[in-house]
Amino acid sequence: MKRQIIRIDETLCDGCGICAGGCPEGAIQMIDNKARLVNELFCDGLGACIGECPQGAITIEEREAEAYDEWKTMDNIVEKGPATIRAHLEHLRDHGQTTYLKQGMEYLKAHDLKVPMEAAKPDVSACGCPGSKNIEMALGTDDVAVGEAPSRLTHWPVQLHLASPQASQFHGAELLLAADCTAFAMGSFHETMLKGRKVVIACPKLDQGTQIYVDKLVSLVDDARVNTITVAMMTVPCCGGLLGLVREALGRTERQVPVKAVVISPEGKIVQDEWVKMA
Repeated sequence: MKRQIIRIDETLCDGCGICAGGCPEGAIQMIDNKARLVNELFCDGLGACIGECPQGAITIEEREAEAYDEWKTMDNIVEKGPATIRAHLEHLRDHGQTTYLKQGMEYLKAHDLKVPMEAAKPDVSACGCPGSKNIEMALGTDDVAVGEAPSRLTHWPVQLHLASPQASQFHGAELLLAADCTAFAMGSFHETMLKGRKVVIACPKLDQGTQIYVDKLVSLVDDARVNTITVAMMTVPCCGGLLGLVREALGRTERQVPVKAVVISPEGKIVQDEWVKMA
């Protein structure tokens, strides 16, 4: 099957071993002073090891690979002790992988092993990548210098691959799912689109691993219980893929939420702004 999985550039790898220590799943081991992906079954493709690598030798690619198997991964992890189990489950939690997290906890219960409670809590902690650390920001005032405009961004990160549905800012929020280009085309994006909403951004054409996006949208609806979803897209046809991701996610959720489609022209004009049916 095709899926997201890590790729290690051995020409860049200096053999420091930091990535192996930061991979509780055991997918990476040091062999001949180089980091190696030793078992595709154990690589979840979430890329926490990328932030651990000081040489930038690890990237994510989409290719044919064995499907990730949470139960077989747990078989490998439990031998390493409670600390490794906890690190693995928190890694899944912080990346919004609720399905794998539930499978991991079910494995522990089935084998009469203790579930680390801190891993099960809907909290967010820093993962290996500094850019993935959740930050909530205080809004500035409207009293700004001439030529400036107040930012309406309330949190970080905003890229959907990095954002965690368990982050507190998403709980009961009005969600804005925006195509990457919309904020560049629309000069009033912060006031018109972002104000009062919590944003995540994505590109349905160029981003890899969009199935992860669907999983996160499911979690945002069912776990974070967002109130509405506004999808901001450009007029180009490929941008409609964002609405398709939302439709696919809502086909799997226990809850249904109102969805609005806002289409923006390259000149920054709103050419469509309406609530849409997902069923």
